[in-house]
Amino acid sequence: MHFLGHVVRFIVAAIVLMIVGWIVPQFSVGGFWSALMLALVIALLSWVVEGIFGKKINPFGRGIVGFIISALVIYIAQFVVSGISVTMLGAILAALVIGIIDLFIPVSTPYEAGRSTR
Repeated sequence: MHFLGHVVRFIVAAIVLMIVGWIVPQFSVGGFWSALMLALVIALLSWVVEGIFGKKINPFGRGIVGFIISALVIYIAQFVVSGISVTMLGAILAALVIGIIDLFIPVSTPYEAGRSTR
């Protein structure tokens, strides 16, 4: 994936996070820049988790383990990015909504994008 593809993917992810913040109670995003930084932090944390545990446990993967990891990544990311407020229930609901949105707008993870260029 080229640089422009990554930029577009992060912008789409930020828009999705803002939509999720509007839909999900107990999940609030301060603005577009907070959502963009949150998308970046979630991507980096996901890349680290997927690199350590392998592709089957990635936060964007299917299954209960991927869902739980996704909720934990969202919850942890709030401590890195300012302007974000998430409770554990909000992170679980956000992971569910993001998973549903991902069914309609699939995006490759940073780990997959890095492996496909090699």
